[in-house]
Amino acid sequence: MNQSHSTKNSWRDEVISLPSWLKRPIGKASELSTVQKIIKQRNIHTICEEGRCPNRGECYANQTATFLLMGQTCTRACAFCQVEKGHQPMNLDPDEPQKVADAVSLLGLRYVVLTSVARDDLQDGGAEWFVKVMNAIRLVNPQTQIEVLTPDFWSGKDAVNSQKDRVATVVAANPACYNHNLETVERLQAPVRRGAKYDRSLNVLRLVKEFDPAIPTKSGLMLGLGETEAEIVRAMEDLRAINCDRLTLGQYMRPSLAHLPVQKYWTPEEFTHLGNIAREVGFSHVRSAPLVRSSYHAGEGS
Repeated sequence: MNQSHSTKNSWRDEVISLPSWLKRPIGKASELSTVQKIIKQRNIHTICEEGRCPNRGECYANQTATFLLMGQTCTRACAFCQVEKGHQPMNLDPDEPQKVADAVSLLGLRYVVLTSVARDDLQDGGAEWFVKVMNAIRLVNPQTQIEVLTPDFWSGKDAVNSQKDRVATVVAANPACYNHNLETVERLQAPVRRGAKYDRSLNVLRLVKEFDPAIPTKSGLMLGLGETEAEIVRAMEDLRAINCDRLTLGQYMRPSLAHLPVQKYWTPEEFTHLGNIAREVGFSHVRSAPLVRSSYHAGEGS
């Protein structure tokens, strides 16, 4: 058997062996097509579509969506993520803030999550761009609540102070929630999150509370990369030590053979168990299930 045929078969076998609890319909075709049409017409991006999130139909029906800002090309190369990388990042589209605001208005969104690719090439890492988009949305839809899911803002010669200034910029815009994901446990950071570090990510959330204790903070972990329950609990405790309020736990699903393989499919019962632990250690809002993603039911925590 030649190598390419073997590779195709291994990918097919992995798809076939996907546990039943990870298979679900994506939602009503009419709801999906309406959102997709508006997004395509304005040449904007959502992580819902770029990542083919299994919950996007449900979120659209609940008037929630997650917009991907600053292009489709990331300056990092994380081994789990299917967003484009390895190319020159796009120039910022000066019309993007208004395009996103218009889409929010047309779709009648009551809760919006703004995320972005990492833009280490930009002087401020894209912090001010988050604020521009937030301001544009508020001018059109002042009642829409806005959650941010930012990168770690770690780049430049004076990265420590730069990270602090960039987080402060976003916090000053008063998001409804500030989310930054640890993604995985401390031991697995290097192979999973190239260019990111555990302590740097914790520091983002610590800084948010330092600047404005009233803003809820949130983080998320993907399970299935080889972590142990003890390591997951330790990550929960580290997050609570910096007063992180909310937590999402979901199953890592391999986007392609070029990405890290799944080491374990955690069962729904195990996710329930971990969710109970998260509540016990003090998280005020917990979503823990195989198909949970960072923005799943985000508005319900507001």
